Amino acid sequence: MNLKNIALTVSFLILLSTVNAQSHTKVIAHRGYWKTKGSAQNSIASLVKANEINVYGSEFDVWLTSDGKLVINHDPVVGLDTLVIEDTPYSELKDLKLVNGEKLPTLANYLKKGKECKNIKLIIELKPHSTKEKEDNLTQKVIEMVQKFNLENKVEYISFSLNIVKELIRLAPTAKVFYLNGDLSPRELKEIGCAGLDYNSSVMKKNEQWFDEAKAIGLLINVWTVNKEDEMHYFIDKGADFITTNEPETLKRIISEQK
Repeated sequence: MNLKNIALTVSFLILLSTVNAQSHTKVIAHRGYWKTKGSAQNSIASLVKANEINVYGSEFDVWLTSDGKLVINHDPVVGLDTLVIEDTPYSELKDLKLVNGEKLPTLANYLKKGKECKNIKLIIELKPHSTKEKEDNLTQKVIEMVQKFNLENKVEYISFSLNIVKELIRLAPTAKVFYLNGDLSPRELKEIGCAGLDYNSSVMKKNEQWFDEAKAIGLLINVWTVNKEDEMHYFIDKGADFITTNEPETLKRIISEQK
């Protein structure tokens, strides 16, 4: 093979690698698909609507109440920011309403509906709590409930808490578990047993080498929360396996156009 043919072959392989990376990027709806009529962040409607537009996953956040109930909410406080979820019994939370009129969802209700949603993965974020004891209790209860609904193959786990991440890996060793905090290298995550890294877009831009490092050791890469089209293009081109976004339909369109 002459030098010209070698150069053409190398160029083709690079192009093919780029196309494959782009075509494999999947969409995760951040707190569900909530930027649409009748929906709300972390609502059951947002899960259903994410399933309807056929994205890879719908992300949602889980807290443990003071009496051991699992509820879905992003922030640590609810009820006009007056009730701290982990310090409040479920009886004081159960009638609170989301902006779309739904009651504050429980994890049980969320998983029940999620089991009916055939097109989507359930991306469960376990929120950091004030003590290790609470985090361990939260982790065990979430895993037990997922097992109760026979959804082990449909869920993936994420958390900012390294303690929760390690507990998830210990209690559910076959599950995909991702770390969110952005302070560990791909090799450190591999040693812990994570399936991949799930880092903020600014972290990944500052540490571009982590894309290649993660792929070299078989880790998956998710980037959040990417809402601008130029950043979507950037992370698709970098080969992100997943992108979490508040604009899932826009991201789906961009991925489709680049295939």
